[in-house]
Amino acid sequence: MRDEEYSPAEDTFFIADYIEKENGLTALDVGSGSGYLTKLLAKNFIFVVGTDINFIVLKNQTYSTKNLVCCNGSDALKSEFDLVVCNLPYLATDQVLDATTDGGIDGFEIPKKIFDSIYKNIKVGGKFLFVTSSLSDYQKLMDYAQKLGLNPKILAKKKLFFEELILVEAIKNK
Repeated sequence: MRDEEYSPAEDTFFIADYIEKENGLTALDVGSGSGYLTKLLAKNFIFVVGTDINFIVLKNQTYSTKNLVCCNGSDALKSEFDLVVCNLPYLATDQVLDATTDGGIDGFEIPKKIFDSIYKNIKVGGKFLFVTSSLSDYQKLMDYAQKLGLNPKILAKKKLFFEELILVEAIKNK
């Protein structure tokens, strides 16, 4: 796990384009990292919370925000949110050496844990926006979201040199 400041990357800006159009009462940014998405959400939502597993990263956010919680996924939260966003650690890896990018086997192992953690925090009718990659088994992620009671659909794809980023919106049905 990195202890230095975390900077936003291409996948962060990809999801940001869609977050700018969202608004409501409450929003949650899981894996807040640099704070870029959390700060962006604060422009259009009344109450915003950012979580990250790395306390040092939260403490040194490039885009400083309020209401930060150091925890795994959203395990420490009991509130429900209109919108939950997550720039998942989605790379398919045999081992998880970097919590910011490594998703484990098929790029599914760590995202599954995050999905299990946040499901309780999405209001019925609320949205979960997440970024994944063509380098992971993104269909497996979408199938798992559906199994949890979410209705996932691909909103957009962005071709990069070595991969395709995939933005998924999943609405909570029940």
